Amino acid sequence: MRIRRVVTTRAGGRSKPPFDSFNLGDHVGDDPDAVAANRRRLATELGLPENRLAWMEQVHGRTVTVVDGTESEPAEATDALVTSTPGVALVALVADCVPVLLGDPEAGVVAAVHAGRVGARVGVVPAALEVMVSQGARPERVEALLGPAVCGDCYEVPGPMAEDVEAHLPGSACKSRKGTPALDLRAGLWNQLADLGVGRIGVDPRCTMEDETLFSHRRSAPTGRIAAVTWMEQ
Repeated sequence: MRIRRVVTTRAGGRSKPPFDSFNLGDHVGDDPDAVAANRRRLATELGLPENRLAWMEQVHGRTVTVVDGTESEPAEATDALVTSTPGVALVALVADCVPVLLGDPEAGVVAAVHAGRVGARVGVVPAALEVMVSQGARPERVEALLGPAVCGDCYEVPGPMAEDVEAHLPGSACKSRKGTPALDLRAGLWNQLADLGVGRIGVDPRCTMEDETLFSHRRSAPTGRIAAVTWMEQ
């Protein structure tokens, strides 16, 4: 089974500032017609019917929802989607949080995870992997991509917060470029995935706060959302 992965940028859409222009989030205050047009373009560019894109009502939790493409609405109150249905594209929306795309090409199971500070701390990624295993995946065959997110140099947080996240997600605490307490969630998630036995882990090194081709809530709220998408080709 061939697994596809795509990460969008903010260019090429219909949204007006401050959501310019390829905003895919429908919960940020953007014109609903512009968001709908952007989502239609995403489906077209992926070569998939619009109704084969699966969306989430992301809430910074650890709930995982299994979908098969028959759903007409976004999955309620969930931060990870799993499917074993070819041609169903799973979408995670971010603007500093870490999008995590997982796939076992042999079992034919993929997942898209929205892992912000809270979700990463409470274990949304292990929860998604557990559901994938229940669908036939094996950790050693899983390929993971940690997408663009705010980097440790930029993600300043209070010291007690960094310590708390580090206690739940070892390897995530760091120092910012200014020498202040910070978090590198991708580093913590890389360690977590490795400890879970995931065989291949890739990292998109782009920092959403530094790279103005991406949306960043910390840089310029309100703002739009980019998408990390994964699916299996039919």
